Amino acid sequence: MQIEGKVKALNEDGLGVLVEGNRKIHVPFAYPGDVVRITSKKRRFGRLIARDFELIEPSPLRQTPRCPHFGKCGGCLWQGMKYKEQLRLKAELFERITGINAPVKGSPKIWGFRNVSNFIITAAGTGLKEYENPLGVVNLFECPVFSKRTPEYLRALRDFLAETRLRPWNLRKKSGDVHYLQIREGKFTGEVMVNLITHVEPSEGVVEAFMGYFSFADSLYWSVKGDERDDPHGEPELVGGKPLISEKIGDVVYLIHPNSFFQTNSYALELLLRAVEGFTDGERVLDLYSGVGTFGVWLAKRGFDVEGVEINPFAVEMAKGNAELNGVDAKFHVGRSEETLIGDYDTVIVDPPRKGLKGAAELLVRSGVEKIVYVSCNPKAFKLDYENHLRKAYRVEEAVLVDMFPHTPHVEAVVELVRKF
Repeated sequence: MQIEGKVKALNEDGLGVLVEGNRKIHVPFAYPGDVVRITSKKRRFGRLIARDFELIEPSPLRQTPRCPHFGKCGGCLWQGMKYKEQLRLKAELFERITGINAPVKGSPKIWGFRNVSNFIITAAGTGLKEYENPLGVVNLFECPVFSKRTPEYLRALRDFLAETRLRPWNLRKKSGDVHYLQIREGKFTGEVMVNLITHVEPSEGVVEAFMGYFSFADSLYWSVKGDERDDPHGEPELVGGKPLISEKIGDVVYLIHPNSFFQTNSYALELLLRAVEGFTDGERVLDLYSGVGTFGVWLAKRGFDVEGVEINPFAVEMAKGNAELNGVDAKFHVGRSEETLIGDYDTVIVDPPRKGLKGAAELLVRSGVEKIVYVSCNPKAFKLDYENHLRKAYRVEEAVLVDMFPHTPHVEAVVELVRKF
């Protein structure tokens, strides 16, 4: 049964919503004002989602997407929307979820901004996952949100696989030799790191071929996965070039390793760092969930006395390296954020995982610290942390949104929380 109608709104995940009778049908890649004809739908997580639909009349919010894979690839739900409308709707969705009205700063670049991409290598194709299809892969030859060099990277990969006859991963059977190709770029340094995630140890001849096809890389890793999970993680071994590449954000240089997390938009990262800096008061700063020291090293460079806590020992070593490289004496150590003794700090920076603060929220409430700067890409998690815990002792003073993720519904929030008493 076909359903035709106008998309009137977006849900909190950025999908278009069409109301038909007393039912809501969620339409991916559709925007308010679009008139669509839905020919099939499915139920997922308790809601109806359009599986196949035809655009009958385009919304005035629309623009022509740059990527030929738009509408199938799961990477960019909003690439068909004008960028100024993306920003407006991100602010609206954030306010709908959290109740906080905040200005949004757009990304300085909206094409070629991603500094990392994980291309899945499968029997069905090489590229990125299809939207809402765990077994579907879009066979890519370009990715305009990642890099102008994407065709070069993927051509090198395909030529390498053709010569070595390594088997691509079979998603259904969970078998094969090679699973992911991870490429990292230093947007401001021009450095490139290539990391092939596999299920096999390489022979000498295979390593030689790998180094030959990816001779442009400054750092070349071969990672072996010890499990069948569909993720781009393995034990990396350096097979060519230098062990780390660098990225420069403003006056700070950061070192990057295959296993270290770094914000994916180098161009918007300085906006995020300056937003955090602008909300930071006093002299002594505690950086919880400090990772590789992205915020801590930046703040230390500006004269703050910074201590960072991070559960991942490798990330702590990277943070120490970043501090030394930039000539600052920020201190980083291994620890669980929810077990950290919060002493006499003026400001606490928190950038928790997507699930939020959990136990660390009550720790902050009891701490007596005057200022919290909460950084989050998940407004739902922030809302839970604030309403269930932090609001007992803190009020929202100000907030700013930074668009780290153009062409998606996601946005990074920096929220200033001030103690009530």
